[in-house]
Amino acid sequence: MSDIERTPVTVLGLGSMGRALAEAFLAAGHPTTVWNRTPGKAAPLVAAGATQAADIEQAVAASPLVVSVLTTFSATLQALGPASDVLSGRTLVTLNSGNPAGARAMADWAVARGARFLGGAIKDVPAAVGKPGTLLYFGGDRALYDEYESTLQVLGGHTVHLGPEPDLAALYESAVGATLLPALLGFFEGAAMITARGIKAADMVPYSVKWLQMIESILPVLADEIDNADYTRLGSSVGLFYEGLANEMANGADAGVDLSWHRPMNELLQRAMDAGYGQQSITALIELLRTPAPA
Repeated sequence: MSDIERTPVTVLGLGSMGRALAEAFLAAGHPTTVWNRTPGKAAPLVAAGATQAADIEQAVAASPLVVSVLTTFSATLQALGPASDVLSGRTLVTLNSGNPAGARAMADWAVARGARFLGGAIKDVPAAVGKPGTLLYFGGDRALYDEYESTLQVLGGHTVHLGPEPDLAALYESAVGATLLPALLGFFEGAAMITARGIKAADMVPYSVKWLQMIESILPVLADEIDNADYTRLGSSVGLFYEGLANEMANGADAGVDLSWHRPMNELLQRAMDAGYGQQSITALIELLRTPAPA
């Protein structure tokens, strides 16, 4: 194993994701220092070979590469405050949740203290850390990313540099993550309908997977329509979705399932019809999302 692959690393934050990252670094042979507000969480990692820092200053000073997995950018800023004087010359990588503005503020704060900064995001669950297909993406200086790429790939084999702006990972995290809750709610709604008939939700899974694969297959078409502002190729119009609303609500009533979470989507469809998008692809809804309705 090369010196680059054995880069000493500090992991800040030992929740489920932080523990997984520290375990991956240890398994790959990296000297790993860990720190957490609740010191007891470090015990299993220390038993596996990690060094537990007595305080945040010691944790940051221990390694040239500091990976923060605290909950938010605000939490990271608060935790790192006492370590401001030892950040100079080190690389800080954030893998916490947060918005682009928070990432930009974090980058400015770190750079002002002499540190180098990469904003990152892990697009998977803790159990996937270290696996070849696990996706991590980063924004920030390309040379800095290249310097630590082999170390960061310990966390997941699919690492991507998005560009030089330090907030790009947070931006993509928000943009890509926007799909999650609506998709889950759709599955839960379907499960409520199925189970109301005494059928197991598990029986629906193969068909839901096929449906998600169909959606996956048309994403390139949707993206092309959006990028070219040409809402004519998909074939599923705003009007078609709008006409299905009555049947959709009737199905919910028949199954005794609460569909009130649909209301904002239905209102969006109504706005699109009122704006004359009825004959255009459902992708045209993006034009309304770009100009939100008045509060």
